[in-house]
Amino acid sequence: MQQDNRNLWLAIVLSVAILIGWQFVFPDSGFIPPPPEETQQAQQPAPGADGAAAPSADGAAIAPPGGAVIPGAAGVSREAALEAAPRVAIETPALTGSINLRGARFDDLTLKNYRETVEEDSALIDLLHPANGAKPYYAEFGWAAGAGIEAPTPQTVWEADRSRLTPETPVTLSWTNSTGQTFEQVLQIDRNYLITVTQRVVNRSDAPVSVSPYGLISRTGTPDVLGFYILHEGLIGVLQEGLEEIDYDDLRDAPNRRETFETTGGWMGITDKYWLVTLVPDQSLPVDARYIAAKRGDEDLYQVDFLTGAQAVPAGASVERTSRLFAGAKETTLLDRYSAEHGIVNFDLAVDFGWFYFLTKPIFLAIHWLNGILGNFGLAILALTLAIKILFFPLANKSYKSMSKMKLLQPKMMELKERHGDDRVKMNQELMELYKKEKVNPLSGCLPILVQIPVFFALYKVLFVTIEMRHAPFFGWIHDLSAPDPLGVLTLFGLVDWQVPALLAVVNIGLWPIIMGLSMYLQQKLNPAPTDPIQQKVFMLMPIMFTFLLAQFPAGLVIYWAWNNSLSIAQQYVIMRRMGVAIGGGKAAT
Repeated sequence: MQQDNRNLWLAIVLSVAILIGWQFVFPDSGFIPPPPEETQQAQQPAPGADGAAAPSADGAAIAPPGGAVIPGAAGVSREAALEAAPRVAIETPALTGSINLRGARFDDLTLKNYRETVEEDSALIDLLHPANGAKPYYAEFGWAAGAGIEAPTPQTVWEADRSRLTPETPVTLSWTNSTGQTFEQVLQIDRNYLITVTQRVVNRSDAPVSVSPYGLISRTGTPDVLGFYILHEGLIGVLQEGLEEIDYDDLRDAPNRRETFETTGGWMGITDKYWLVTLVPDQSLPVDARYIAAKRGDEDLYQVDFLTGAQAVPAGASVERTSRLFAGAKETTLLDRYSAEHGIVNFDLAVDFGWFYFLTKPIFLAIHWLNGILGNFGLAILALTLAIKILFFPLANKSYKSMSKMKLLQPKMMELKERHGDDRVKMNQELMELYKKEKVNPLSGCLPILVQIPVFFALYKVLFVTIEMRHAPFFGWIHDLSAPDPLGVLTLFGLVDWQVPALLAVVNIGLWPIIMGLSMYLQQKLNPAPTDPIQQKVFMLMPIMFTFLLAQFPAGLVIYWAWNNSLSIAQQYVIMRRMGVAIGGGKAAT
């Protein structure tokens, strides 16, 4: 029985190691549909800046003009691309950038509150990029028009009633065709990352017309992704209230290189680890949504778009539709607020909380709340760990008491081992009798570990995917809780200025992982030792193995583990003292 118990505990610990290391071993690895035939004969839909056809009134597909995607202006710098067309400036507390009046395109957005690295002089995050640059990433809104209507194209130069879009000053873009229709886009932006676009068509002709508003996001080039199984980067959306996550390579390999959906409400876009660009159509209207892969010269091109149903505009009348564009950091509480204010279903799923959403998000919200009180995410993690310890105190107390009883019985267990030698069957029988007599449950020692595992994974997920943890400092040398401990033994913990080669990174363990390993070793000394010599040696290696394994993980997770071990050691030591159990086993000396 003793051996079975040790095997079970060993299996649990090894399972944790396997699950943690799994992602490192097995990493996860515009153009739009055609109008009816008569509409095609009357007029081709407005093409995207990349040469892809814009959506049409009925949602069928049409080849781009000339049958191929027009290559971009490769080699043009961001600065040169921004100067190539008239623009309306964007300025908010969170964003800076501009709107390209040629095509009414959002293709220049920089996040003012986020930098590439923890260094204060590091470059700000450029989220959207000009359509005529080397790596276009932009959003635009337009109309697929019926027969006899001249709709704006990506080359149309719009007129703006203001030169600057701010939370206090909305901007109206307008363009009038030769047949009496005026197309307008009323743009409003909040203090964060949400842009509201009201598309309006005013028909001053003497005949009714038909239009279908659309929105699209176009991204050229496949970005570098981490490729971790636990993190989705690529195309994303909530359609018919169901989460859709499509990897870049999966879309390229899909039939016809596209995925199509019909939905009422929802949202669709492209996500990076921390950043999101997404379209939010009118939540009350049915739309056709598409995720498309194509080519833009030699580069892969990805487009997400939606198309609303055809809307008749009587003579002398107007119609309008309101959509939204989110382009910014995936701040969870902000996404929750937008979801509540605008009825955007499951908008928080843009943050990849994973299968254990029911545990991961509450842990994040708890840490976020504690950070508001304590002013430091590291302290918030320590406080949450203490709260969890208190919550499970009765369970852990019972477990530690049982383990202390086993520790008290350690001399008798060793006597049984010496008495029966290699007769394991007889020894296990005697052990079971001893446990029964002393009312000890050998499996109770697994309970603290079983409780800790889901919390560990949920906290790891929080540290790994939430923007709030990115570049969040602790104290001392920890300037980013979401990154590994920056100090290592090969640089004498920062005393030697040496760039450690990637090949040696695995042995360049930091100070916090060493503290964690020591705490694990001390906790192990308080637990009953296995009677089997081989198991004893394996268990002695566990703290060393976990030290090297967790050294590559976020510092916040290592700090959590070390703090959790320390609290467990204190709790277990107090129980052992009260029960008169010696650290090495047996009764303590009075």
